[in-house]
Amino acid sequence: MPAEAEADEFWLFGYGSLIWKPPPHFDRRIPGWVTGYVRRFWQASEDHRGTPEAPGRVVTLISRSYWEQLTDHHDSAPEKVWGVAYRIIPDRVAEVKDYLDIREINGYTIHYTPFHPAPGINTNDPLTALPEKLPIQTLVYIGTPDNEQFVGPQDPQKLAEHIYRSEGPSGLNRDYLWGLEKALDELSPESGDEHVTDLSNRVRAVAAAETTEGKGMVASQTDREKQILRAQSPVTVSPDGSSSSSSLEHRHANHHHHHEFQKVSSIDEQEETEKTS
Repeated sequence: MPAEAEADEFWLFGYGSLIWKPPPHFDRRIPGWVTGYVRRFWQASEDHRGTPEAPGRVVTLISRSYWEQLTDHHDSAPEKVWGVAYRIIPDRVAEVKDYLDIREINGYTIHYTPFHPAPGINTNDPLTALPEKLPIQTLVYIGTPDNEQFVGPQDPQKLAEHIYRSEGPSGLNRDYLWGLEKALDELSPESGDEHVTDLSNRVRAVAAAETTEGKGMVASQTDREKQILRAQSPVTVSPDGSSSSSSLEHRHANHHHHHEFQKVSSIDEQEETEKTS
């Protein structure tokens, strides 16, 4: 195993939530990539995006040589796994390591890999200043295939549906997926990941279908309620022989329409909030 970088510098590579939820006490944040790995949503999450009873799914890195022996529905992967390298302030390294051991405890182990900074970085900015020696030797947490939380290749549609349904102490599993997609897109024009993008699109389609189905169920329930009201309302006959429903039915109907308008307004407000959040 390679040495742990230089004694006075501790660099950490983030390829999942660490990209947009950085560790504490860093003084440099550099976008770039590592090679020799493939990023996949093949790690079960019982502590962040799922529960022990219903684990969610988060990303891990798989050795490319091992991945090439597997049957993966996403049968291609970029040569570069994009992410971010953080340099931790020297006198806070021990504290950050303890923090990371807790954050990444669910099946992840420590590894080291060379990190290649993206071209065009502003080296005059203290936050993105590069060290003299490149590539940068970084520590990375990986859920290897021999850990209990590793789930291996999965059908993309079933995986997307699983992610859509899952939730844990850190929030909705789909928010983790969409957060990673957004964070990768912001690193570089070439930093996208087809596996992540395809899953994100599939989950959006599942969410849209659920919304449409939910509106259909509300409409069906409304129709049934109207039928029940009509069946229960007494009918009166006027002197000219025509019949009409009692005023009770009209009061019910007016109240019901008002209630429907309130529900629709609430849904519209919720959707608008989601768009702007």
